[in-house]
Amino acid sequence: MSTVRLTVAQAVVRFLSEQYSERDGAEHRLIEGCFGIFGHGNVAGLGQALLEAELEAPGTLVFRPGRNEQAIVHTATAFARMRNRLSTLACTSSIGPGATNMVTGAALATVNRLPVLLLPGDVFATRPADPVLQQLEHPTYRDFSVNDAFRPVSRFFDRVARPEQLPEALLGAMRTLTDQAETGAVTLCLDQDVQAEAYDWPEELFSKRVWHIDRPPADPRALQRAAELLRSARRPLVVAGGGVIYSEATSALAAFAEATGIPVAETQAGKGSLAYDHPLSVGAVGVTGTTAANALASGADVVVGVGTRWADFTTASRTAFANPDVRFVNVNVARFDAAKHSGLQVVGDARAVLLQLAAALSGWSAEPAYREEARRLAGEWDATVEHAYHLGHGPLPAQSEVIGTVNEVSGPRDVVVCAAGSMPGDLHKLWRTRDPKGYHVEYGYSCMGYEVAGGIGVKLAAPDREVYVMVGDGSYLMMAQELVTAVQEGVKVVVVLVDNHGFASIGSLSETVGTERFGTWYRQRGDRSGRLDGAVVRVDYVANAESLGVKAFRAEGVDELRAALAEAKSTEGPVLVCVEVDPLVPAPSSESWWDVAVAEVAGLEPTVAARKAYETAKARQVAARGSYLRT
Repeated sequence: MSTVRLTVAQAVVRFLSEQYSERDGAEHRLIEGCFGIFGHGNVAGLGQALLEAELEAPGTLVFRPGRNEQAIVHTATAFARMRNRLSTLACTSSIGPGATNMVTGAALATVNRLPVLLLPGDVFATRPADPVLQQLEHPTYRDFSVNDAFRPVSRFFDRVARPEQLPEALLGAMRTLTDQAETGAVTLCLDQDVQAEAYDWPEELFSKRVWHIDRPPADPRALQRAAELLRSARRPLVVAGGGVIYSEATSALAAFAEATGIPVAETQAGKGSLAYDHPLSVGAVGVTGTTAANALASGADVVVGVGTRWADFTTASRTAFANPDVRFVNVNVARFDAAKHSGLQVVGDARAVLLQLAAALSGWSAEPAYREEARRLAGEWDATVEHAYHLGHGPLPAQSEVIGTVNEVSGPRDVVVCAAGSMPGDLHKLWRTRDPKGYHVEYGYSCMGYEVAGGIGVKLAAPDREVYVMVGDGSYLMMAQELVTAVQEGVKVVVVLVDNHGFASIGSLSETVGTERFGTWYRQRGDRSGRLDGAVVRVDYVANAESLGVKAFRAEGVDELRAALAEAKSTEGPVLVCVEVDPLVPAPSSESWWDVAVAEVAGLEPTVAARKAYETAKARQVAARGSYLRT
């Protein structure tokens, strides 16, 4: 057996450059590049190996520096989502704070079932001088390091403390990254001294390796049970989740809906599964849903969830599907998700199963009156959206008007990116999606600071599309520095920054739970009151962006916003447009509920009133619980 002598880090880089995924006959580079920030825990290992690779084989594993370790994981995760989980990026950090900064990003990737490879440096395996810089000592577990924090948020975790351990660690990592049911964050901790250690590796380790991603069909018996249940339904509803898009099953879903007449509602990750104006699309469902989808959900007798993990926003904290006789059919590649709500489990690839289910239901269709009802409700909601887009509110516009302006300026294949605050809920209800990849809102973890970094990942994955990052001022201030990465790499994103002087989403929720927007405004502390009720804290976001090298505009009202967005289209490199809005103008109501516990006893009258309303809603949840447990 022939061997090649390389360091552990050099072996990692060479191995990753030869990994491919394949689905439906199309091959993709599995690891298309590496983001990172170097420190003493990885600069002499992975840093040296990446430099050598860049010099010897340019373009095989492009390295890009970030500004924050959490942000680079967000970038990689957004890249993987845009590529439908067929390709991703690696992320490397030093030990200590650099590594633990990535933990939040790892949790986001795993919650959203998106593949990302993390390569944090670790302490010395040989322990020549414990404790080394940035090492956390544990008095009982001597092999413990801060990287153990990755364990609960990783789908695969390993620590390489000897060169011999590397091949199995790498193969296990690739298996998990390409497993559509089990994917998420994959963490390989590399002890810093081992990274630089040389070893004689078998050359076969560095041969091209293709990881085949299958489309498993449903078990025939499960399929038959699902078809029988649907044939008995009078008010069926499909809920399309992210799995529809990752499986590239949108055409199959459209054909299924058209053949059966079943209306389709969408989760956050599944938005775009049908074009917004498709005759059977009823839009977003749940807490941030449309009145059309939620009205149908309330009376549905059979609900087919395709590629959804049934988060609480989708089910309105288990109050959305109120029919006492409702039954669930769960189509999912992951049995864990297929088993939720005591649903009939149809385990398989979304596209494969939809094609099977369409064939099994041949000749059957929902009643024409029900189809017409869905069409009517969707039309009524579309009129609501049109009104919200053009409120004419002044002197400051409403957030819905900003969304409408961006939506109208953007092209059919352009992408909107968002993650946290009030914006994701408003986008879910109001954004008119025209392309399956045109809507990119991270709402599994709803992580503030994701937006700019995520937008960079989306643009790297789809350079032919315009990317609009919509972000509130609160989330922007969490991680705006990644704009420097966009400048350095020449990545064109258009950041639409909505300035509402605080945390608008939590401010609104605060009123609902009776805490009167406490701690959610950006206000100075009053001299007399000692509370944060003084003057509004003014931040010049345009000056901030310009200081980072970004072309920036200040728009006063929707007309100036429209003009700035038009100019942004012809601008090279990243652009920021800041527009101040009135945070007290809500988007149209979804007429649904979200379970956020309210203080059971309180001296504040608003809290007492909120508790009474909470108990009323909680009773509806308890009453509906049996529907979600029906077998």
